[in-house]
Amino acid sequence: MTPAATALRAGWARGLIELRQSFTNAGDLLAHLLWPVLMLAVLYFMRDRPFGSEGLLLGTLALPSILGMNAAMGMVSMAQTLTAEREDGTLLRAKATPDGMRSYLVGKVVTVAGGLFVQLAILLLPGLLIIDGLAVGSLDAWLTLTWVLVLGMLATLPLGAVLGSVFTSSRGQGLLQLVVLGMIAVSGIFYPITSMPEWLQGTAHFSPVYWLGLGMRSALLPESAVSVEIGGSWRQLETVGALGAWALLGLAVAPFVLRRMARGESGSSVAARRDRALRRIG
Repeated sequence: MTPAATALRAGWARGLIELRQSFTNAGDLLAHLLWPVLMLAVLYFMRDRPFGSEGLLLGTLALPSILGMNAAMGMVSMAQTLTAEREDGTLLRAKATPDGMRSYLVGKVVTVAGGLFVQLAILLLPGLLIIDGLAVGSLDAWLTLTWVLVLGMLATLPLGAVLGSVFTSSRGQGLLQLVVLGMIAVSGIFYPITSMPEWLQGTAHFSPVYWLGLGMRSALLPESAVSVEIGGSWRQLETVGALGAWALLGLAVAPFVLRRMARGESGSSVAARRDRALRRIG
């Protein structure tokens, strides 16, 4: 078995262990449940409100948007996890093992993606009972939803790791969230991108969040909703290409960035950060 395959296998096993542990921890379990339950409450109150002239309901349009936003926010979860484990020395221990950065990244992708899939299921399955007008009556819709989510997470989670490596402490997470929310704001997830200026539409096409949102809408919305999209098409081939390119780029760049960041880590630097954190608390 090659070193890369060994690292992938170790990362997969590590990710599954951490994911299982997150469902036996009360705090993590509450975090998995809280946001989907709140969003279901919002969807319930907007479920019957009409929107536009196509006969669609606001709740029908909102559900794919909320699912896409939750998936994109995995970048924040990944970055926060990376920053926390850099401060507590977990990243330093990974650095000390052969091909440890690759294994660490795979494990984090598995853990965060697994948690996101559970949260999305908690939101989607009851949402299907609350919201009318969704195009989920065919196998093709579910297959589209599956590949969009898998490719979308592979495209965004390594990007979250790259963004997280920029911040040296958890105090910079507020700025990171602003960056991610800015990407979401111009991605057209919550409103048609055709309503934005043309130069901003072009910018949004370079973001994986736009393609993730477009893919979610193509999976869940009826065909009549495609009229507000660019070119009147869901552009699924372009979605596969864009998300696939982001996934390949992220999986290639993130281990390099993490290795470079880890080279500056040492026992003394971890201890110094811990002392500073204790002084802030005290």
